[in-house]
Formats: sequence, structure tokens, C-alpha cells
Amino acid sequence: MIRIVRGAALGVTVALALAACGGGGDDSGGNPLDQKSSGGGGGNVVVGSANFTESQLLGELYAQALEAKGVKVTKKFNIGSREVYYDQVKSGAITVMPEYNGGLLSTSVDKASKAVTADQVNSELKAKLPSTLEILEPSKAEDKDSVTVNSQTATKYHLKSIADLKAVAGQLTIGGPSEFKTREQGMLGLESKYDLKFKKFQPFDANAQTTLVKLLKDDKVQAADLFTTDPAIAANKFVVLEDPQNVFSAQNVVPLVYKSGVNDTARAALNAVSAKLTTADLQTMLAKVNDEKKDPSEVAKDWLKQAGLGG
Repeated sequence: MIRIVRGAALGVTVALALAACGGGGDDSGGNPLDQKSSGGGGGNVVVGSANFTESQLLGELYAQALEAKGVKVTKKFNIGSREVYYDQVKSGAITVMPEYNGGLLSTSVDKASKAVTADQVNSELKAKLPSTLEILEPSKAEDKDSVTVNSQTATKYHLKSIADLKAVAGQLTIGGPSEFKTREQGMLGLESKYDLKFKKFQPFDANAQTTLVKLLKDDKVQAADLFTTDPAIAANKFVVLEDPQNVFSAQNVVPLVYKSGVNDTARAALNAVSAKLTTADLQTMLAKVNDEKKDPSEVAKDWLKQAGLGG
């Protein structure tokens, strides 16, 4: 469930991920890793995505924002995990890739990095990315792990921050994927940075998100590790607790680009998306895709139009 891990482990193998290339929005019908990009504006910009819904939605936002500014775009979605697509961006086969700054840093750029805040993460990325790559402006939107409580628990104990849990954690059950128990960006960090000792940790399979949400809603668990873009948070009036000690590193959505493949027009279009995109926006859009079964391209089109960035 942890974004850093999920972003790195979605493709089971490189072979499987390559077999999936070109799905979910491939305009040319070919292998998305066979084609070099040739520059924004006059040439062709290849917009990629990883193989999960949120990444494909972000890819649509980027692609359509570029097209609205007259940039020729080829979509190469559903490529696979970061291990597959990162080198393709570095080589120029993919020009623009939706990324998460913390996950990108810790899995592909500097696995030993201790950066946690957005400023720290972005500063290290700018200093350590290969010379062919750059990140553009990060958005306010984040998809990161969180300690989220149900509304009754938040009201009963006046909870706004994870720090507020110290006096009551011993009365509460927290749920999350089994690996959350043994990670610094999990129970270990909550104990070392906030001195939290919960009554019980209830482990769940990483795919049992629906079950975890229901148990949180029914107060069978009072806190849970949920992704901050999960539509269930808003739908159930859950409360995401603030994390002043940065147990969970920054995971801002940011365009990763092949430098020579984008011109000023393309950069400006992508930065305009980042300037408007929020976590709440992602929650709303994902609810439309996942719950209402709307097409990601239409959801992206509607958001861009409302944001004044579409055609």
C-alpha cells in the first residue's frame, strides 16, 4: 500500500510490463518503448503512464493540456512499474511521465536519501537526477500513506494531528497492510517520532482496501493507513491527520520530463496543470473513474475545462 513501494512494484516482471505496453491509450498501436520523442510544440511528445488508474488519469491530464496548446502528443499508457519506465524517460523514449517526487527519489535516484519534506525531496531530485531529466513544478496534490481516522474518533478525541493520538492510541485499533507494521514509514516511525503505542495493529492484505474502509466506517478499526487520494476519505467524512514529524515523506505529483523533448510551450502547459491540481481534485476524479465507471479521458477533459486549461 505504501506509495514508494507500489510505484516500484506494480510490474511483476519487465517482460510482463513490456507485454502490456501500448495499452490504455496507445494512439499508434506500436510498442511505446520503440519510439523516441522529438520535442514539444513542433515535434512529438510521448506521454507515458504506469499501470495503475491514477497514473493513467494523470497521463490524460498532461496529454490533453499539451494538446490544448498545440503540442503533438502520442499516449503510451500502462507501461508498467518504475523499474521499466524510468530508464525509458532517461533515454527519451518517453518524454513526459507522471511521477511522485518522494517515490522517484527513494526508488530510482537515491535509495539512501533521508529527505522527507517536499522542499528537501525536490531539492535532492534537482541535484541528483541524470542530466537528461528534470522535474517540472510539483503540484499540491499528493498520493501518500496517512493515518486516517473515522469521524467519530476524530470528534471524540479532538484529533487533528497524529501527535494528538499520543494520549489515546492505547485505546485504538489501527489497520493497514501487513508491511506497514515493520516500516519506518509506518508503525515504526509512528512509535519513534510520536511515541504512539496502539492497542492493536490489524493487518490486511494490500488488496483488501474495501474491507479496511468498511471496518473504519463501522468503527471496528478506529484508524487506518489510507492513500490520501482514496475517494473513500471524502465519501465517508474520514479525517486525514496532519503529520508534522513527517513519518510519511512527500509524494507530490510532478511531471518528470526528458529535457530535450519539451520546449517552453510544453513546460508551461504542464506547469499550469501542477499549479491547479490538488489532492481533493484527484479524489474526486478517481471516484468518477472507479465508482461511476467514467472514462479517464473524459474525466480529465472535464477537469481541464473547469480549470481553464482545456480546449
